[in-house]
Amino acid sequence: MRAEKRHWTDLVVFGGKPAFPEKLHVGRPNIGNRERLLGRINDVLSRRWLTNNGRCVQELEQRISDFLEVKHCVATCNGTVGLEVAIRVLSLTGEVIVPSFTFVATAHALEWLGITPAFCDADPHTHNIDPGQVEGMITPRTTGIIGVHLWGRPCEVEALADIAERRGLSLMFDAAHAFACSHKGRMIGNFGSLEVFSFHATKFFNTFEGGAIVTNDDALAAKARAMKNFGFGGQDESIEVGTNGKMSEASAAMGLTGLESLEEFIATNYRNYKRYRAQLADIAGIRLMAFDETEKRNYQYIVLEVDETVTQISRDQLLQILQAENVLARRYFYPGCHRMEPYRTRFPQAGSLLPVTELLAKRVLALPTGTAVAADEVDTICDIIRLVVRDNREVRKGVLRRNVEVAELP
Repeated sequence: MRAEKRHWTDLVVFGGKPAFPEKLHVGRPNIGNRERLLGRINDVLSRRWLTNNGRCVQELEQRISDFLEVKHCVATCNGTVGLEVAIRVLSLTGEVIVPSFTFVATAHALEWLGITPAFCDADPHTHNIDPGQVEGMITPRTTGIIGVHLWGRPCEVEALADIAERRGLSLMFDAAHAFACSHKGRMIGNFGSLEVFSFHATKFFNTFEGGAIVTNDDALAAKARAMKNFGFGGQDESIEVGTNGKMSEASAAMGLTGLESLEEFIATNYRNYKRYRAQLADIAGIRLMAFDETEKRNYQYIVLEVDETVTQISRDQLLQILQAENVLARRYFYPGCHRMEPYRTRFPQAGSLLPVTELLAKRVLALPTGTAVAADEVDTICDIIRLVVRDNREVRKGVLRRNVEVAELP
């Protein structure tokens, strides 16, 4: 049973009981039809073909290609390896321009391959890479641009494509958040030379662990297929350096099952998004990231910006309060890639060049959603946020006092 929060003293940080008896996560996995999943896995076991481009992987690749209206889908063991393979497929070297406001895997994929990520600032409204700053970052060592469709909201793909074409650079996209999303009526997956999806368990569509490279370029697709399979061009011949990036049959079975429930997952996300939007609309200083409902969206992220100058409560104080109530909100993408190793040692002054990223890293908060979060649970989360902002003075003083007391404990 949930505990009501009518007064700020009812909050856990001041001695109250948690609003939720069970923890609510950001990105708790969607499962789909369990019987169909287990049936597919039993079929895999009966065939004794567990990996190496089995029937489920081939079917999943074809269904994703059809769904995205893209020529080629190359399934991978995860999104990060997908990025690494895609980067090698494009023969990127030297420096590649990427946003700092993204999951660190985007930068690490470059670093892992000996390429320097050049961090670009974000647009304050979209949170995506700011094309207006990209061109000024190009140096003789720059070979490419990687845009990230953050929160499932497309980058300014036309502006990035124009820069890449004029300056002779490769362009690819990290589409980890953007499966089943569109841009100007065209599905994400059709932009740049390559796009890479993540099907990690925390994504609204998952394959347990997995990812995919999609492209309309025949040669790039063939190269990606070889590279994710040790570089083999035939059964016994390695034609170039590759890795083991193959998706397993069990993962593909999960993906096929998830595709059957895709519309249900999106409908639940949309319901929660609309409810959050209605409930939070009147809270000053709390801005909910909005989606363009004329396009296809997966609505898998509920993203807030907390403006402390208005709320008088910082994002981190609100996070502390919510987590104590078993609402495991997350600081995406704190503190920005440029403030993680090895980048912060290499570029100690990067923050001064990334003011929007620095601001967003202090403001952004992601809230729980998905099929594991009920509509009335959304209401309770919003009630807590409303209570904290309404009684901000008392709450702020209490949180500060409590943190001091905890710090002074022996």
